Amino acid sequence: MKLLNNAIAGTLESSDIQIFIEPKEEAGIEIELKSNVEKQFGRQIRKVIKETLESLRVEGAKVTANDKGALDCTIKARVQAAAYRAAGIKEKFDWEVIE
Repeated sequence: MKLLNNAIAGTLESSDIQIFIEPKEEAGIEIELKSNVEKQFGRQIRKVIKETLESLRVEGAKVTANDKGALDCTIKARVQAAAYRAAGIKEKFDWEVIE
């Protein structure tokens, strides 16, 4: 999936995560995480973000994530929504479960 624009998904409400994604020219996924549970769950949050983007075949992206205690399923959903928005995909979403 080729990212064309910056995009955002999610809120700053409790139990949610706000994902801001922007395209990068270089390959690789860069993740900046802000979370009050980063010491306990930061590694897992980064892993879910990275694996979700890799499953969508996103090759170059900078992600800024502001976590408020989101579960893995919420993180995946927000990352998917932001990626589809950034790629300009507005219909025919592939919502297959990502494992």
